[in-house]
Amino acid sequence: MANITGVVITLNEAANIEACLASLARVCDELIVVDSGSTDETCRLAERAGARLIKQPYLGDGPQKNVGPAQASHRWVLSLDADERLTDEVVAAIERLDLEDSKCEAFSFRRRNHLGSRWIRTCGWYPDHCVRLFDRKRTAFSNSRQHASITASQVTRLDADIEHYSFANLAELFTKASGRFSTRAAKIMYLKGKRANSLSPFLHGANAFLRKYVFQRGFTSGLDGASIALSSAVNAYLKYAKLLELQRDRQVRDAEDFDRIW
Repeated sequence: MANITGVVITLNEAANIEACLASLARVCDELIVVDSGSTDETCRLAERAGARLIKQPYLGDGPQKNVGPAQASHRWVLSLDADERLTDEVVAAIERLDLEDSKCEAFSFRRRNHLGSRWIRTCGWYPDHCVRLFDRKRTAFSNSRQHASITASQVTRLDADIEHYSFANLAELFTKASGRFSTRAAKIMYLKGKRANSLSPFLHGANAFLRKYVFQRGFTSGLDGASIALSSAVNAYLKYAKLLELQRDRQVRDAEDFDRIW
């Protein structure tokens, strides 16, 4: 098997980083953690786990995820979020690959998204194919500052799932949606020149709920499906409400640090 560099970006991930790096170490010969200013034990724990630590102020999702691969020793990179884990089936699938002679630029896996310990199969949360293993000499993450993905034309889907512990509980599901997620999205949209009107929050909020609960069958997942649909609606509503506030209220706009998206 070809040598692989494992890369993780972090910000206050002390609760996750050890398990994530231990997971990567099963198939990676090199570990890199790109930290954007953690104030907890993340950096110490990462170095104790054998990772090379790179300190980099947050640049946005795509640019930040490209920092580690640019300094990797190996051609193939396995990039995980700190709350993701490799499963036995993923490890086996990677070990079977002939990466040295591969014509593919990247490989994707299915992702099992969890709410607490509960694997959510509806609401668009599964199979949620994500590219995680890629040839850094042929491709990289897009420059998008939010929800960046690998820009590869030749991607092979592997028949294996990674684990993603998305939210610790229902409270975190709603606090993240109403807090940093919607604020970050609103700031990015404002910087891109997008604009909202007074109907935008309601229309986008209603559309998000219907998409998750009805079209992506959240109604079959009971309370969890309803909660995910509602949190998605809250996130969409607040994203456009905050964008409208940035447009209308100079005092609010001047108080925001647009260089700090996260």
